[in-house]
Amino acid sequence: NNNIPPPTSDLAKLISKFRAQGLSKREMVALSGAHTIGKARCVNFRGHIYNDSNIDKAYAKSLQDRCPKSGDDNKLSPLDYKTPTKFENNYYKNLVAEKGLLHSDQELFNGVSTDSLVTEYSKNVELFERDFT
Repeated sequence: NNNIPPPTSDLAKLISKFRAQGLSKREMVALSGAHTIGKARCVNFRGHIYNDSNIDKAYAKSLQDRCPKSGDDNKLSPLDYKTPTKFENNYYKNLVAEKGLLHSDQELFNGVSTDSLVTEYSKNVELFERDFT
């Protein structure tokens, strides 16, 4: 876990962690698409849904209904709420709509240098799949 950025990471920390592994910004954004499948524990996204402003308010509220401000740390939510068991590009569409589950995910689309890559992948599943591979 020493080389994996925590879910509270900002973009600078994400870039640094991936760069330390010899990966580019594009590769970082593409590989983050692995979050199209899987779940996260409440303890890992609680801060994002209660404290951040770069999250869709209705989405945050729906998550708060399942993840209280304290306790229930092990409750799970899908990283991609639309299609949690299908490998495709909805993860990026969620980020564009400010519906990233983890703070670190939403950092990829937050008025920053990686916005254009997220937008590309959200519109072109073939490009995402090629770059992910």
